[in-house]
This record gives sequence, C-alpha cells and structure tokens, in this order.
Amino acid sequence: MAESSTSAAASAQTQSAAPKSVPKPQNPALKMMGLPHFRFKLPSRNWMIFLTITGSFTAAIIYDRREKKRAQKKWCDLVAHLSKEALPIEETRRKLTVFLSAPPGDGLRTAREHFKEYVKPILVAAALDYNVIEGRREGDVRAAFAEQIRKQRRRAGEPSSVTTETTVEDVVAEARKSIGVKEEPGPRGDLVIGRHTWKEYIRGLHEGWLGPLDPPQPPVELPTEQPTEAPAPTTPPPTEGTTTATPETPGENKDTQEPKKEEEKKPEKPQGPNPAYLAPRHLADSVGRDVAGIVLASYARPYDEGFSTPSGEAPIGGTYEQQSQLEEEEGDWHKSVHKKDEANPDKEREWLDDITLDPRIAGRMQRYVLSPEEEARAERIVQGTEYILGEERPEHVSFWQRAWIKYGYGEDPEVAKRKPILGDLDGEE
Repeated sequence: MAESSTSAAASAQTQSAAPKSVPKPQNPALKMMGLPHFRFKLPSRNWMIFLTITGSFTAAIIYDRREKKRAQKKWCDLVAHLSKEALPIEETRRKLTVFLSAPPGDGLRTAREHFKEYVKPILVAAALDYNVIEGRREGDVRAAFAEQIRKQRRRAGEPSSVTTETTVEDVVAEARKSIGVKEEPGPRGDLVIGRHTWKEYIRGLHEGWLGPLDPPQPPVELPTEQPTEAPAPTTPPPTEGTTTATPETPGENKDTQEPKKEEEKKPEKPQGPNPAYLAPRHLADSVGRDVAGIVLASYARPYDEGFSTPSGEAPIGGTYEQQSQLEEEEGDWHKSVHKKDEANPDKEREWLDDITLDPRIAGRMQRYVLSPEEEARAERIVQGTEYILGEERPEHVSFWQRAWIKYGYGEDPEVAKRKPILGDLDGEE
C-alpha cells in the first residue's frame, strides 16, 4: 500500500513538472516597431453566436439593397428609350398626375420618401413630366381632385354661377395656346399611391363628374313658434278609506330602477401582415412594374366587373375590381384610424367607408399594364442579353476601376471617348 501511494505521488509530480507548450515568439521586426503580440485563436461560444447573427443580418441587408437597385435599374432601362425621342418645338412633354396622401397615422414625409425612392427614378428615366396632388389630412385629395374636374367642366362651357380665380397655371396655359404650343398627343393617366388615396380618388372622381357645379345653398332658417305651456293636470284629493297605487306592468322588476348598461366592446386591432423590413426589393419590383406600365402606356385593359363577395350578396353600386385594389394595405393601418367618431357616428369617412362606384364611371376606367412583349424584354435586360432600345450595353467596369475613377485620378473611358481631339495648336499658323 505504501509503495502504490509513493508511485502515485511520483507520477503526479512528473506530470506537473512536464513543460507546457511554448508560445510562438513574435516577429522581431514587428517587435521593434512596437506592435503588440497578437495571438490568433478561435472566438468563444458566445462570440461565435453574436458574430453569426450580426453577420447574417448584415448580409441580408446588403443583398436586399443590391437586388432593389437591380430591379429599379431594370425598369428604368425598360423606359429609358422614351427620353431619346425628339419632340417638335411646338409640343410639350406628356404629363401624368400623381396623387399622394399622408399614410393613415403618419405624416406626408413618409409618402414623399416612398415616391422619391420607388416612383420618381422611373419617371425621370423616361423624361416624363408629372403633376403632384398632395393631401395632408383625410379628404384633401378628394376635395382637390373634385374641384379640378369642376374647373375642367366650366372651361368646357357648362353653365355655372361660380366665378373662378385666374391662377398661374391658367396664365401659362393661355400663353402657350396663343403662341401655338400644344401638348404631346397620346394617352394620359393618373398614378395613385396607397389604398387610402385610391378611396379618395374614386370619391373625388364621382363628386367631380356627377355632382353639381354650384355649391349647395345654405339652409334657410324658418321662424320657430314658442310653444305655450300646458296647464299641469290636477288630480282629485284622495278620500278617506281609499288608497292610490300605481299599476305594475307585467315583467317589470321594482328592484331595478335603472336599466343595465351594455358592455362596450373595444374595437379589435386589425390583423394585418407583418412589415417586411428586409424585403424592399419585392416592393421596388412591384411598384416599378406598375409605373413602367403607365409610362409606356402601350397596353390598357378595362377593370373586371362581377366580383363575388364572401357573403354572396352584392353591395350597393355593384361589385367591381376597383373595390379590391390594394385592399391588403388596410391591415397595416394604425388602430386609431379604424375608430369612428362617437359624437357623430354618421359622419362620412373616406378611408373607412366602402367603395361605391357608378356604372357610368366604372365602365370607363382602365388600367395600364405591361404587355407580354415588354415583360419578356424586361427579363432579357436583367439577364444582360439586351439593353436600352437603340443602344449597346457598355463594357463592364470592375469595382476597383470604378473606385479609382471616382475617388482617385482615373478617367472614365466613356467620357474620354466624347472629348474633342484638337491636335497640335502650337504648330498651326
């Protein structure tokens, strides 16, 4: 037993006295420069989890931004050939009307940023002129659009007692008409952004074309007669030996003096789709397709009629495709927008009320879409086999060359080709 304990103690001393792994010495040159001695090793478990999550999130953002720019460039290249077309000097560029309104529960700045990021680049690539009608509150777009249509009807000669003021646009239009300048012939269109703006657009369209040109007359106040007070009924005094009692109605409970108030039900929060923070590339592709369709204006289809509702009952004004446009956006609206005014529950709400269309207007509305040929050309542009109509795709420039041209002293080859060659000016007489 003593020998075994002695051998165990000796082996333990031998293991403790074994030399550990000697670290690799630092490079003498780095040591003389005063740099610390870095020992590269794998990070710990917690650091590995942190770096994996942050790296994946950063890679997803970079990939999404790259694909978004790629989708925007595809639709810009699809319509860029329109900017190369020459117009006669007596014609102005085709103009679109853009309807923009502050999103429910947000400000107008958000809508403007959406327009500048997803819509405006395509309009600029096609060199297309546009006019914007903005609304900061609910009902502004409807009122402005309806008044614009009424002015158009008055200019056409419809009788009206309203005197319109001359604006700067009217003066410019009259000056152009006097010198023979006219607008570019071709189809026009309206670009509506957002479900709430679409509802106001439909309401203003009906109000402008089907409503009266003159405002309603103020109500006439009729003189009211003051009612005469009726004498209070007198009851004969009760005689001796008689009692007075109020008759009880059947089913009435004497203990309950006040009726029970019904429990107020709180409006449920709309269950909408979760916002996709890492998917603006899908939004850029969807919006770009619609904007490119209205810019090219080569193919238009009428809206469908006869949509069936889940209940099977046809709503007032029929069922049209216009009623379901961008309907999925209502689930993302703030819950305060869905609350109705308790003081005035019968008040009209453009954003909450259902869309009702008149057949005379619904049958004339059309929507611009891309034709199959243009869809195929857009796919060829993405694949790199085709470029802008009438132009050849420029040569690919590497990332390092672009960085040298932008931040260094290099020169763009395309710019160098367009420079004039003057030759030797000193040797010429």
